[in-house]
Amino acid sequence: MTSEKTAGGGLRERMTPGRIVVLVLGLLALVFVFENTRDVRIRLIGPEVTMPLWLALLITLVIGWLCGRFLRVSRKR
Repeated sequence: MTSEKTAGGGLRERMTPGRIVVLVLGLLALVFVFENTRDVRIRLIGPEVTMPLWLALLITLVIGWLCGRFLRVSRKR
């Protein structure tokens, strides 16, 4: 018979501080999405687009992340 600790660890051993932070941030992200479902109008150079606010912010986040990755890769060369 194996104990719970040797068979993969209990919940307490698996919940590291880093995992708790990621879990809390994930829950906050879900709350953010469900609180910001109203549509917003966005105009950038061309036509006007209507989309949920959370999606517009997510797109902005991804563009910023990609720019940061590009700059990091450029500095390494």
